[in-house]
Amino acid sequence: MSQSMPWIAEEAGLFRKYDLEFPLVYIGSSPLATAAMLGGDGELLMDGGLGPVRAFVQGTTELVCIGGQKNILTQSILAKPPVKRLEDLRGKKVGVTRIGATTHYFAVQAFRKIGMEAGRDYTMIQTGGAPEMLAALVSGAIDAGTLSSPLDAQAIAQGYQYIVYGPDLRIPQVAVGFMTRRSTLAKRPQVLGRFMRVMAEAAKILHTDKEFTFKVLGKHLRINDRKILEAGYNAEIKALEPRLTIRPEAFQAVLDDVAQIDPRAKKVKPQDIIDSRFLDEMTRSGFFDKLWGEKS
Repeated sequence: MSQSMPWIAEEAGLFRKYDLEFPLVYIGSSPLATAAMLGGDGELLMDGGLGPVRAFVQGTTELVCIGGQKNILTQSILAKPPVKRLEDLRGKKVGVTRIGATTHYFAVQAFRKIGMEAGRDYTMIQTGGAPEMLAALVSGAIDAGTLSSPLDAQAIAQGYQYIVYGPDLRIPQVAVGFMTRRSTLAKRPQVLGRFMRVMAEAAKILHTDKEFTFKVLGKHLRINDRKILEAGYNAEIKALEPRLTIRPEAFQAVLDDVAQIDPRAKKVKPQDIIDSRFLDEMTRSGFFDKLWGEKS
């Protein structure tokens, strides 16, 4: 749900309102999406921060974050009885979308809290995208899956249960943000500025018009079960940023994790990867206040 704003904008006619045409392309995981951006196959990316941060630390500093959407992890780990605790997954297969994706980061952090490591205590399986994760879980290809809303609610409806409920942990991380290339920022700042206004209006709809949001989610995720949509929305909306705020501490959490395997991350500051000019402009101009009717 946290990545639904481009769909909402499209369905609400916001791209047309701002004279923009943005083809929306789904890429199943952060590493693949980052590679596509760096390869010149996209100008804007709505994704987690792991891929861009790792690329920056390794010397590829082209990507920069221009807006935030979710600054904590809300994935959960689900399995079927008799599995009740993470310890019950010792020797089992645990699904993530891709190594290096936010699902991978969440699973690693959750297991490390109880002293379990991938490869030694459990096997980590890459499934591809989130729908593929649910399919792998249902088919028995994995024993547990790392899922986000509303797919976790779908799994619950099919008899699975939470082994770890992620929203309660509130692990800081750039779970979803808006990334662009610095070259695009230099060449097309006006276009990017209009795009961010589109996303700001889409965020308002997401937070205040549940019925429209459910209609969009139902269409694009092919979920028509009201209970699943309600459960997913209620769990996720509390973690989303109404004004697209970028939180440096979320980037710092990513840098701290990357620094464990690449000491160069210790020399990088969150501000090196953040450009808040469009958010600052929407604040100074009163755009946010007018949009929301009051300060959020």
